[in-house]
Amino acid sequence: MTRRSAVPPPVTAVLDASSRWLPTRMGEVEDGLRAQIADHGELLGADAAATLAAGGKRLRPMLVLLCAGEEGGEQAVRAATAIELVHMATLVHDDVLDEAPLRRGVPTVAATSGRARAISTGDLLLSRAFALLAGAGDSRAVRLLAEAAVALARGELAQRHDAFDVTISEQRYLERCRLKTATLFECACLLGRDDDHLRRFGSEVGLAFQLLDDVLDVSGPPERTGKARGTDLLDGTVTLPLIEAIALNSGIRDVDLQALDPDSAAALCDRIAATGALDAVRARALEMVAAGKDALKDAPFPPEQRDLLALVADGVVQRYS
Repeated sequence: MTRRSAVPPPVTAVLDASSRWLPTRMGEVEDGLRAQIADHGELLGADAAATLAAGGKRLRPMLVLLCAGEEGGEQAVRAATAIELVHMATLVHDDVLDEAPLRRGVPTVAATSGRARAISTGDLLLSRAFALLAGAGDSRAVRLLAEAAVALARGELAQRHDAFDVTISEQRYLERCRLKTATLFECACLLGRDDDHLRRFGSEVGLAFQLLDDVLDVSGPPERTGKARGTDLLDGTVTLPLIEAIALNSGIRDVDLQALDPDSAAALCDRIAATGALDAVRARALEMVAAGKDALKDAPFPPEQRDLLALVADGVVQRYS
């Protein structure tokens, strides 16, 4: 059985609604993650283990397994493990770039072990993901995950290029979200099954996930997010809530993001919320989730898989409601 602590509510609702095979496979993914970070030296092993112990929603491996279905077997478990390793690597590297002290309410590897070890830990996780797939001769999975990793790098570069620029457009923001977040959701679905309906589902739900995450950065509270309100603002990351807020109250454009401290960032979050921008962004995210679920209507697989994927999409919304 899967360890429920690794898949927090409301995503656990998917496991509760599924046949026995899904919880079993999710448990196998957890076992695979632990196996892949073992025996790589005391320091790196400890940092990688701390990253794994911090938990996570495990949405991406769950999508791989659901799209592959019960017949996916060992190949699907391997791909699910690999995509979560890549996701974990990106989080570790993001924390280095952002100098983030906390993630999910616990100290980051960068904070506890320093930049150099955190970078090496992320590199270890990334290398283990591709070694796992290459060792099994799964060239298709290697290609899909490599393409997604390149998109992640392009998205990170775009975000860094746009830092502190309050003039960026909604279109530019959405393209960054596609590269940094939606691409990996899409990859997860395609690793499970090569199907255009699933590609669209993954892309739409991934975009919604990022929009709602950006809303939560503004709305908080810290005890729920595991980080201070306005962390994106402090990093200079301009997200859709800020873009919408500026459109509704042009005076917000005059705020100097580079001059923010935690207190003034929290105050800016209050100003953004007061414009109604958060409700507008939530509505956009709900439209994306609806579009993703609509893409499933003609997907060629059993009703249980379709229903469970729709439940995952609903869980993304419930997580941030």
